Amino acid sequence: MSTNAPRTGTIERETAETHVVVTVAIDGTGKTDIATGIGALDHFLTLWARHGLFDLEVAANGDLEVDSHHTVEDIGLCLGRAIGQALGERRGIRRAAQMVMPMDEALATTAVDLGGRGYFVFQGAFSAPHVGTLETDLVGHFLLSLAIEARMNLHVLLHYGTNAHHEVEAIFKGFGRALDAATRIDPRLGDAIPSSKGVIET
Repeated sequence: MSTNAPRTGTIERETAETHVVVTVAIDGTGKTDIATGIGALDHFLTLWARHGLFDLEVAANGDLEVDSHHTVEDIGLCLGRAIGQALGERRGIRRAAQMVMPMDEALATTAVDLGGRGYFVFQGAFSAPHVGTLETDLVGHFLLSLAIEARMNLHVLLHYGTNAHHEVEAIFKGFGRALDAATRIDPRLGDAIPSSKGVIET
């Protein structure tokens, strides 16, 4: 994919448990249209897009009568694949970035490397088991699913906090800003792939 091509991705996934459609534009303005059936997830995805300046559409119907697990997981899978599709060969991008993000009493660091290898590490503990109807233990699972499918290294360190909403918000805002910085085109690279190997495997 040329560095001048529109960087957008659309993924649809339908199973017996969920039906998810995700569209992401890397070079957006933070415009969103999100309906997952999980209010807190809608909120945090909106924050991710606004702070990363990604245009994001998410439509999800899942078996929420069971719990949120399948829906959250499949949205993460689809968003990760859409990001990977949008980036293509990843020519000209800065590739790696980090952000330390405060949210009132909470602080989180997010580091991203778009080097083609899916890996996720989370360190920290949330102050409560839920934010609204979203189980906080699904935050890590969402990010894991996204990171593997987007073929990115994603490390998140939740330093501290006393309010689970603020803790999750710091993570999503910081992730959006770190990914925005990592996906920016570096004019010094031109159309080159940012790897000493000369290729980032797709």
